[in-house]
Amino acid sequence: MSGQITPVPESMLAREIFGPLGGIVEIGAVVATDGWAVAEASVGELVARRQDEVDQLLAAVRALGGFSDAAMAIADELGWLREHQVTAPSLLLWSGCIEEISPHRLEELERPTAVRRMCHMGTDLQLAYFLQALVTAAIAGGKDAGQGAERVAEALALAVALADDAGRSGAADTFRTWRVTFLPGILRPDSTAPEGGKAGFRAYAHALEGLLDTAD
Repeated sequence: MSGQITPVPESMLAREIFGPLGGIVEIGAVVATDGWAVAEASVGELVARRQDEVDQLLAAVRALGGFSDAAMAIADELGWLREHQVTAPSLLLWSGCIEEISPHRLEELERPTAVRRMCHMGTDLQLAYFLQALVTAAIAGGKDAGQGAERVAEALALAVALADDAGRSGAADTFRTWRVTFLPGILRPDSTAPEGGKAGFRAYAHALEGLLDTAD
């Protein structure tokens, strides 16, 4: 029994993917402004300009998770890919609260230095969460690494481009962040993860290393 993977509802798997994707497009909209101006960020404009890439990303997500139309509709229900206001407090949440927050310092969150810091941290964090959710969905959907690793790498590269037009981030950077952030807790002998899950994550780590982490 320890080797079995408990089924996870596809709606939960989809939300785990589309949540970080919301952070990715909000941050990408801010990065695309001139001078880290939160008030000038437009998610709708970013998505319209990169619609082909967004469609490719969603197609890769559907294939990896074997998601139904109902699961994919969650992306639209959440509203992250439609025009909506981006705020400094939302960047603070996406960044894991890298800046201090207090009722008397809200305006300081909109300073360009603070916005830049939140966007950089948020990009690193949300891309790592996105990759973890992709791999989890692929494993839960029965896609072994031989079937799914290239699709994961494709979706990750598209998400990186959405988050960071300036080229600061890369898929290899996200892979290394994901590897050290998530894998030890899954793969250690004392982990409660089922053996089948451990094997799946280990296989994806090995396959993605070959695809993404080419540094000597």
